[in-house]
Amino acid sequence: MNVEKIIKTKKEIPLRPRTLIHMQLIVNSVSEKITAVLKPFDVSTQQFNVLRILRGQNGKPANLSTISERMVSKMSNTTRLVDKLLAKEYVERKICPENRRKVEISITTKGIEALEHMDAAMLQAENELTANLTDQELIKLNQILDKF
Repeated sequence: MNVEKIIKTKKEIPLRPRTLIHMQLIVNSVSEKITAVLKPFDVSTQQFNVLRILRGQNGKPANLSTISERMVSKMSNTTRLVDKLLAKEYVERKICPENRRKVEISITTKGIEALEHMDAAMLQAENELTANLTDQELIKLNQILDKF
């Protein structure tokens, strides 16, 4: 990816800002790819993330706070995301029997089945997005990104 070519400049961009611009371009590219992969399932990236979080609960319900804490995008409106997943019958919301102020959210069988189809599409996208990198390069890239 040639940063200068993409942003159509003939000026040489200093290393640090060029690196950050490069990272932003990559984030946008990955985001666009993932959005396109999930579009046929009528699910946003954030909704997909909520479903994966709930599946990771292994049958135990989660509350909105737990979901919000584990979201990749902290800017997401978790209540709105859960409401949209409720409308699709991918999740269910119940009042906690021990504490009526607490709402418990669980993934449904329909949600798990839909997520399995999404997983296959996401795996293919992940493989395509990382096809030019070896496992060793991916490990090194993750080590570098951890420094941020």
